[in-house]
Amino acid sequence: MCGQAAGVDLDSLAFQGRLLRVVLRHTSHGYREVVQHPGAVAILVTDGSGKILLVRQFREGAGRELWEIPAGTLESGEKPYSCAVRELREETGLSLRPRFLGVIYPTPGYSTERIFLFAAKTEDKAVASSEIEEVRFFTKGEILELARQGEGDGKTLAALAFLLASSAY
Repeated sequence: MCGQAAGVDLDSLAFQGRLLRVVLRHTSHGYREVVQHPGAVAILVTDGSGKILLVRQFREGAGRELWEIPAGTLESGEKPYSCAVRELREETGLSLRPRFLGVIYPTPGYSTERIFLFAAKTEDKAVASSEIEEVRFFTKGEILELARQGEGDGKTLAALAFLLASSAY
């Protein structure tokens, strides 16, 4: 048994992986599979002209390379801000102080994952790490076109929406 949420019976463990757990949760509507995820961060980095930094990397779930903002999974006990700073440095070589934008649940129908969104500005050159194929700055219009072509991801669009809606940025 894994735990208990309000109004549900105990969960039973169906799968334990390196990063994720899948539990069967008995609810008043029947059994539901729930993917338990440690959470993640994503950082929207802009340059002086307002272009947005994206990284290109292979994503197993999509079966292809996608363009997305730098992101990564929280390590055990790690705070979102520290993870954002670490992931930026690991993926792009940038040492920045991001500011918090908000939190999204990318797939709440079956996953507990929360993504903490951050934003930062830079004038420095980003460099792709060994896990990243390429880094490049894009205009907002180019990012929307990537999304239309199925070459982008949801967290990037969510962060872009936060940025566009923010009058303080």
